[in-house]
Formats: sequence, structure tokens, C-alpha cells
Amino acid sequence: MRAERQVLFWVTAAGLLILTIAMLKEILLPFVAGIAVAYFLSPLADRLVSLGLNRVIASLLIVATLAVVAIAAIVLVAPIILAQAQEFAAALPGEVTRIKGLLEVWARERFGPGFGGLDGQIDRASDALAENWASLAGWAATSIWSRSLAIVNFLALMLVTPLVVFYLLVDWHPMLEKIDGWLPRGHAASIRTLASDMNDAVAAFVRGQGAVCLILGSFYAVALSAVGLDYGLLIGLATGLLAFIPFVGWALGFITATTVAIIQFWPELLPILIVVGIFLAAQAADAGFLSPTIVGSKIGLHPVWLIFALFVFSYLFGLVGTLVAVPLAAALGVLIRFALDVYLKSPVYQGPPVAALPVDPVSESEITP
Repeated sequence: MRAERQVLFWVTAAGLLILTIAMLKEILLPFVAGIAVAYFLSPLADRLVSLGLNRVIASLLIVATLAVVAIAAIVLVAPIILAQAQEFAAALPGEVTRIKGLLEVWARERFGPGFGGLDGQIDRASDALAENWASLAGWAATSIWSRSLAIVNFLALMLVTPLVVFYLLVDWHPMLEKIDGWLPRGHAASIRTLASDMNDAVAAFVRGQGAVCLILGSFYAVALSAVGLDYGLLIGLATGLLAFIPFVGWALGFITATTVAIIQFWPELLPILIVVGIFLAAQAADAGFLSPTIVGSKIGLHPVWLIFALFVFSYLFGLVGTLVAVPLAAALGVLIRFALDVYLKSPVYQGPPVAALPVDPVSESEITP
């Protein structure tokens, strides 16, 4: 009964936590972002403290440097990204018309007299896309505004997040010690082991995969811009940010960049092949060096489980759920593996011990030939 009451307590606590997050998801973004950034930068603060700096001064120095980098990025990079996004939105109907023309030329050369039916399908598809583009753009703008990127939320993100990062960096270790003091004494050792495993898995994503995303995003943006691809900076940075989704982020970036390259450079093949080569080289570097070296195998998440977690958490909690989906999925993976290990070692799985059957003594007459 005692074990059942403990399970009921923790299930109830988890349910209340999920309910609270669901109710407050619209205002949690600055705090979730602050926790993620503080978690990412905590080892740097520890390093500065080991060099002799006071924890408060080290935290202030980190936050000030982060603020300078963020302001520089907003001033220097954000206008370019916004300009490319606006150009892309304005040029999309025309680009659809160009794609239609290329498809018609290709189809005439390929199918000859049988092109008539396909021509009608191409016309209907392009007309539907052109007619729905305005409403689609309006829906996207409304969704972005209503979800989490409204001006008020953006200002809250810029003003509140640095404060959250600073105070968490200052109080990181005292906070962990306080939480450790709240653990049930009878299970403290097991919980610490689980927490250590979850920390390894989450750190592999937040610090490791985060660094990989930054490296890939910078590479894509610089390489595609150097080729002269339209919207190269926008496509490159977006592909890098989406790199935390296995294969999906790369595939979306590859399809988008290749399509833009075909529209822009056709019939020249060399620039198109260079764009394809950039994505293939980045994928090879990620799979062969970056992820094994920086991330390692500590996340322990199957790609299908990762994609499922992203869909579930983004559906339940919006943008906040998207940000925390992979770390929470990694932590849940550790808990599920622990529960499965306990189950496989329990009598529920193994069954009651089987009593040994009595062995009848063998008489001498039975063994004598």
C-alpha cells in the first residue's frame, strides 16, 4: 500500500505540473528560454569561477556578453533576414509561375502529344496556389501574432530572459542543493542516479546539438550566400535551426534550396550542383564528425520517437512545447528505460520462482547391467 500511495502521489504531482504548464503556456516562453540558456552556459560560469572570478561577476559578464552578441545579431543580421523573408513572400507567386513554365517545357519535351492532360493539371495546381497565397499568408501572420511572436511577447523575451539567465547562473548550485534536500531520503540515491542520466541526455541535446545547429546554420548561411543563391542567408539559418530534427530539418532545407536554385539558375547546372553538394557535404560532416564528436550517443532517442515528441509537445503547448520537446523526450526516455529495467527484474515479469522437482534415488538394481 505504501508503494501504491507513492506512485499515486508522483502521478498526481506530474499531472498538476502538466496542467499548470498547459494553462500558463502563453507566458512561459521567456522563462523557458532563460532556463535553457542558463543550462547551456552554466559550465562556462563554473569555469570562470574556477579561474578566480566571483560567481555574481562571472554571471554578469556572461549575460553582458550574450546581450552584446544578441544586439549585434539583431542590428546586423535581423534586417537582412527580414528583408529576404519579405522578398520571398512577395516573389513566391511569380516563382510559382516560373516553376509552372519550367514544368511545361520539361513535360512537352518528355511526353510530346500526351502533354494535354498534364498541362491542365499543372494549370489548376498553380491557379489554386496563387488564389490561396494571400489567405495563406494572412493565416500565417495571424497565427504567428496570436501564438507567441507578438510585440509584447517579443519585448518580454528580450527583457525578462536576460534577468532569468543571470539569477539562475548565480543561484544554480544552491538551487540544485536545495532540490536535493527535498528528495525522499529512502530513494535519494536512485533519484540522483536517474537525474545524472537525464542530465547527460539533456546536456547532449541542449549543449551538444545546440552547438551543432549553430555550426551547421553558419555553414549553410555562408555557403549558400557565397554561391549567390536568392534568400541563401534565410534558408541557411532556418536549416541550421531545424537540424535538431533528425533528417527532417536537412530535407526541408535541401528541397527549398534546390528548388530556389533550379528557379534561379536553370538551365545552368553548375550552381545547382554546388547547392546540392553543400547540403550533401554538411550532412556527411554532421553524421560522420559533428554529431558523434559533439553530441555523442547520450541522447538515446530514436528519430521516430523524437519526431513524435515534437508533434505532441508542440500540439499541447505551442512554441514552448517545441522548445522543450527534445529535452523532455530525452528525460522521459531515461525514465522509461529505468522503469523497463525494473519491470524486467521484477516478479511481475519473471513470475514466481519455480520449485525444484524432487529427484528419485536410483537403486543399484536399476544401474546394474
